[in-house]
Formats: sequence, structure tokens, C-alpha cells
Amino acid sequence: MSSQQDDLTHTNHLIHENSPYLLQHAHNPVNWYPWGEEALEKAKKEQKIILVSIGYAACHWCHVMEHESFEDSAVAKVMNDHFVCIKVDREERPDIDDVYMTACQLASGRGCGWPLNAFALPDGRPVWAGTYFPKDQWLKVLDQFKNMWVDDKEKLEKFAEQITAGIQQQDEIVVGEPQSLNEHEAAQMADAMLRQVDMKKGGRKGAPKFPMPGNYEYLLSYHKMSGDANALEAVKVTLDQMAYGGIYDQLAGGFARYSTDSIWLAPHFEKMLYDNAQLLSLYAHGYQVTQSSLYKDVISNTIQWLNAEMTDQSGGFYSSLDADSEGEEGKFYVWSEAEIDEVLGEKSAIFKKYYNVLPQGNWEDQNILHRQKDDNEVASELGISEEELKSTIKALKEKLLLARNRRIRPGLDDKILTAWNALAISGLVNAAQALDEDEYLNLAIRTARFIKEQMWKEDGRLLRNYKDGQVKINAFLDDYAFLSEAFLNLYQATFDETWLYDAKKLTEYAINHFYDHEAKLFNYTSDIDPPLVARKKEIGDNVIPGSNSAMARNLHILGQYFPETQFQAKSDTMLYTMTGPILESGQTGFYSNWALLYLEKLIPTYEIAVLGSNAKEVSKKLQSEFLPNVIYLGGSSEGTLELLEDKLQPDKTMIYVCQNKVCQLPVTEPEKALTQIKYF
Repeated sequence: MSSQQDDLTHTNHLIHENSPYLLQHAHNPVNWYPWGEEALEKAKKEQKIILVSIGYAACHWCHVMEHESFEDSAVAKVMNDHFVCIKVDREERPDIDDVYMTACQLASGRGCGWPLNAFALPDGRPVWAGTYFPKDQWLKVLDQFKNMWVDDKEKLEKFAEQITAGIQQQDEIVVGEPQSLNEHEAAQMADAMLRQVDMKKGGRKGAPKFPMPGNYEYLLSYHKMSGDANALEAVKVTLDQMAYGGIYDQLAGGFARYSTDSIWLAPHFEKMLYDNAQLLSLYAHGYQVTQSSLYKDVISNTIQWLNAEMTDQSGGFYSSLDADSEGEEGKFYVWSEAEIDEVLGEKSAIFKKYYNVLPQGNWEDQNILHRQKDDNEVASELGISEEELKSTIKALKEKLLLARNRRIRPGLDDKILTAWNALAISGLVNAAQALDEDEYLNLAIRTARFIKEQMWKEDGRLLRNYKDGQVKINAFLDDYAFLSEAFLNLYQATFDETWLYDAKKLTEYAINHFYDHEAKLFNYTSDIDPPLVARKKEIGDNVIPGSNSAMARNLHILGQYFPETQFQAKSDTMLYTMTGPILESGQTGFYSNWALLYLEKLIPTYEIAVLGSNAKEVSKKLQSEFLPNVIYLGGSSEGTLELLEDKLQPDKTMIYVCQNKVCQLPVTEPEKALTQIKYF
């Protein structure tokens, strides 16, 4: 949090907002406005350049720039006199962020980060954008645009035309023609992905390293469906090294956003809900394949952390924890050797060996706790049993965590976002399936009910954000896509058809309000939202899967449950459109969710119907296995789905393994059903 929070000398228009990020700036001397009609009309009326500054609450460099420039009265005077200054929380308004981030990439010719500072004409069209600037450089940038607005408006107009055209062209894509999918193309996609993987340390080669859960979900499915051993090895080394690394909070659980180095040691310390939600799913699926006790521990500890630090009493999950505390990045999480000795006493030697603590520190004179060896190897070196080592480390971790909890905590962004909570629901469902933990499933249901009650209107419209009982921003495509996916997961875990029909209703609303019938893809914003300078589409996949690929996968799955709809046809066309770009780019990692859909369409999806009084328990055994390209349906009655008609048999719980609505001979034992599932 900014030190300026305690200085109420200045108050600007952000004071009426409830975004923690915007409120951090509410007492800056800069006369910030939130994005909205008031600020946009002011720019037009006064004919001033708009300065759009975008960030998020857990962003370290956003805090730095605020302290250096936005809290400085001299800098603020220049900004106030010559610009209309707008602050945007990128997590609340990813649509605005996308427009100006694209402008930054077009202007600089490279990737950009946050804080994102964009200059735009009074009508909102961007002319240039950059990221973090030290104070002296920032003053020069301000001076440059102030002077250009006076002396060379024509040049700025030309910049605006070029950049706006570039933004609008970025999403132009040729609608794909129907095509046959084949194993050769699937192998090409997998090979392209595997070439990017660091097979010693996991993740993409080089630094920084981001978790990119979608990449490893894809490789895990490719391994299961094709038998490719390299794909599994790439997943295992990544999951192992992340769990051993400093990117993972070894005391409390949960992962930081990324590692600044190539070995997962030194993270950028903020912890985001969206990373941890997806990593729950990935480690759950990894556990299903490997039965690794390490993965099981990661899952249970991460869920404990979510419950302890990230859960609102309403049932939703908060967005993030800051990287900084007391103005220093990582201060909450790192240790000196002396601090560890003081807390743990005579047992500290075992702990220091286990977590590679050095007298001189392993990062900026401090120690980031991390592992380099497995329990068996460390126990052997210490001359104790593995069971004794685990018991000792568990007790010492609890002791050190108690000491850490007495420190000043990082700032919490306590807004609740629909899309990220939906990812958390799916993560909890996947964890429940892998570990047979009803508690995890109950947490998922609690969160889903909260979203239904607070964020979903009777007309089918979703809202994006919740804080202090207020919801006020229309949802975007990712909110619809990830919530629909979460509801599909809940249906399969519970056989409660309510969730399935909720997923269908959300998807139908998205088709009605987001679908571009000409491009055959979905816009990111709905047709009832005020337009920006471009109506963009989220096409690629990144740390979070893109909303179009997520919608395409949902449509594919819903098309299995509801074959009378046009869902499947829409999904097919979306994939045909993207297959060429994936293969031509050679960058499967940035299209991993599309590549996963390719696998799911390559062979007919398996429909596993479980019907009878013991359907849930039998289904649990099946769902404890990692089975990609499978959907589950069933219950104690036939319900309303066409696929279940005439399959209920008196006094028996039967399993039907089907493809394209054609079923193999029904069986009663999960083990026999598993032998009926074959991939490539």
C-alpha cells in the first residue's frame, strides 16, 4: 500500500470507488478520475490529452511509480494542468487495459507491462503508451506530449489514426473452412510446445518463468491420449521444480505470480488467485497420473492458504496479495539465518538443510526457502528415517509460520472477480476428484452459490466484480466462459442438473450478446457495453486461457450434452479458424487451450453415463482417474438428458461408455469401464 494512504491532504475523484487499487491513489495530489463519462466528457470539453494509467493492487512497479511521481506535488501539477488523468484497475476493466496495452505494443514494437501509461486524444484514441518511468523520465514524457499538443496536433492525429487502425486490425482473422483433424498435426503442435520446455528445470526455457498452467494441461492430455513419454516428463519436471522452488510458499502454500530467474528460486512475490486456481487443477491432474505425494501436499496446502487468507465471509475468494510489505518486495516471506535459528533453536540445522538456507543468504542477503532434493535423499544424508524427517519438518514449518504471521502482512486486494472465482471453483472440483475430498467440493459449491446469488441477474447477465456488497461492472467474455466451465465441472462431480442448465444458460447469453456472426468468434465485451475505440477479441492463450478458446471448449462439451443445439458447429468453426495460426506460428504455448480443443475433437468424446442408486460413488472412482476428452453424466434417475434415456436398470448401478451416442456393453465395475476407453 502507498504511504500516501495516511496523508489526507489531497483527495481526488477515486475516493468514491471501491477497487483497492484505485483507492490506493485516492489521496494522490494527481486529480485522478475513474474511467467513465465524467472524465471523458471533461477531456472533450477542455480539449485536453487523456492520460490513462493502468495497474493493479499487487503490482510492485505500480507502487514504485506512485511513490516517485504520483505522490509528488510538482509532478502532479504538470499532470493536472495539462492532462485529464484517469486511473484504471486492469483487473476490473481488462477491456480498457487490452486496448491501451495493444497500443503500447504497437508503439514500442515489443511486449509491455504494468504500470501502463497511455496518452490519448480527447476522443480516447491512443497516440502512445509506455510502462514504468522514473520521475525524471516521466517529467520529460509529460513535457513532450504537452508541447506536441500545442505545437503539432496533426502529428498526434496521425499517430492516433495509425495506432487505432493497428488495434482494430489485430483481431482480423480469416474464418476457417471445415477440415479433417489428424494425428500428424496434433504431433506438430506437441513438438512445437516441447521444444520450448526446459527439461531440467521445467517451464519455458530462460527467464523469467511463468507457471503457464494451460501449457502443461495440454501436454498432460497429449501424453494420456498419445502415450508420448516426453510430454509427461515435461509436466513432471515443471511441477516438481515449481513445488521445490521459491515461487511456491514453502510455509503456507500457494504460488507467486512468476519467477524472475530461470530456476524458480526468486519470485515476483505477489500471489494471484488466478494462478493458484489453475495450479490446483494442474497439480490435481498431475496427481491423478503420477500419484505423487508432493503434488498432494501442494494441493492441500494451497487450499488451506486460500481458506486462511483469501476467503471472504460471503463465500467468494479475494483477488491477490501484494508483493510488498513495509515498502519492500518480498519482506514478508524471506529470512536471515539468525531469524531461523532464533525461532527454531537446536532443530534449525535440519530445517536449514532441508530448505537450503545459507549464512550469507541466497537472495539479496536474505533466504528464500526452497528445496533441491527429495525427502528420501535428505533423510539419508541426515541419517534419519523419511517419516522422522517429514514429521520434524512439519512441526518446524508450523513454528516458523507462527513467527511469520506476526510480521506486517502484504496488502490484500479484497475485490472478488467472477472469472477468477470461476477458475477457483474448477480448481477445487478437480482437487476433490483427484483426492476424493468432499470438503473441497463443498467449498466449490459454496463459491458457485455465492456467484449465482450476487453476480448473476435474472435476465442472464453477469457482473464482473463484488466488493463491500456492491456489484457494478458488466461481465466480460472470460467471466461467462470460465463460469460456464465451472458449472460444467460441478455437474460432472455432483450429477445435479441445475449446474448443467446454468452452464447452458450462460453460454446462450454469451452467444446472444458477444458472438460476432461475421468473424465466427466472440467479442470480449458485450453489445450492451459502451464502445471503446475498438471492440476486441481475445484470441490467444496466455497465463490464463483466452476467453475464445474457453468458450470453444465449453461449446464442444455442451454440444455433447445437448446435441440438438448449434453449439458443436460453432465450436468446430472456431477451431478451424485457429488451426492454421497455431501451426504457422510454431508457438503452441500461446495457443495451448486451442491445441487442447484440437485433441478433444480429434477423436469422438467419450460419454460415460453412470446410472443407479450408487451412481455418485461409482462415478467418484472413475473421476479419480485422469481421463481427458471424457464427459460424465448420470445419477440415481435418468433425469432430463437424451443421453440417459432408457439406461436405468432396477437395483443396479450401471456404467455406459459411449462415443457419438453409441454405447459399448454396460458394466458394473469402474475397472472394466476404464478398459473400454482407448485414445490414439
